[in-house]
Amino acid sequence: MSTVEEIESAVQGLAEAELAAFRSWFAEFDAVQWDRQIEADVAAGRLDELAKGAVEDLRAGRCTDV
Repeated sequence: MSTVEEIESAVQGLAEAELAAFRSWFAEFDAVQWDRQIEADVAAGRLDELAKGAVEDLRAGRCTDV
C-alpha cells in the first residue's frame, strides 16, 4: 500500500474485530509519534515561550484549578 487512498480503502474493508485491532494499534502508534514530536520540540526550545507565559500567568493569578 503506497497511497493514502489505498490505506483508506483497506481500512474500510476491515471486519469489525480487525478494525478494533487496527484502531488500538494506531492509537498507540500515534501516541508514540506525538511523544517524539513533543520531545523534539522541547529539546529545540520551541515550547520555551509558551512555558514562560504559563508560569507568568500562574504567578499573576490568571489561572484556575480544574
